Amino acid sequence: MTQGNDPDRAEAHFHLFDTAIGPCGLAWTSAGLIQVQLPEASEAATEMRLGRITRAAWSDKLPDNVSDCEDRMHAYFKGEPVAFTDIDLDMSRVNAFSAKVYTVLRDVGWGQTTSYGALARQIGDPHAARAIGAAMGKNPWPLVVPCHRVLAASGKIGGFSAYGGRATKRKMLQLEQADADGAAPTLPGLFD
Repeated sequence: MTQGNDPDRAEAHFHLFDTAIGPCGLAWTSAGLIQVQLPEASEAATEMRLGRITRAAWSDKLPDNVSDCEDRMHAYFKGEPVAFTDIDLDMSRVNAFSAKVYTVLRDVGWGQTTSYGALARQIGDPHAARAIGAAMGKNPWPLVVPCHRVLAASGKIGGFSAYGGRATKRKMLQLEQADADGAAPTLPGLFD
């Protein structure tokens, strides 16, 4: 389907903004956020990934919900404890299982961690740890749905699909002073 015939493209918008750790992006529909993009290697790469994933059109007119999320992301990357639990998400593009997992995970707050197994038990399916890991890898809202706070059962850092991978995850946890692999909270810069 071409861009001009795609109804999702017409209603989805995205916006890039600079943060203390580099350019981030948000994409949304009238129902809420459809994507949070953490920085890639460059602003162009961040924009390309955000636009490719969401097939959204650029906009500098942000709804209040999106503007509020941007403000909180600025605060987060400056080391200020913030919560994203009340930011509206448009979950129409994720499956029911993932939506359930993401909803539960949103309650894991600043400085806290959980495990894939603990999330599985919380959603009532104790054998779903691997499926939860897959959902984390596809999380369209990193930070807002805090997949960086999910660790392996052993307490090891586990994977992270954002640019920088596990190093980025570790730095985000250090920013929150959450313990991962016994790491001390030292954060001169996210990608240093």
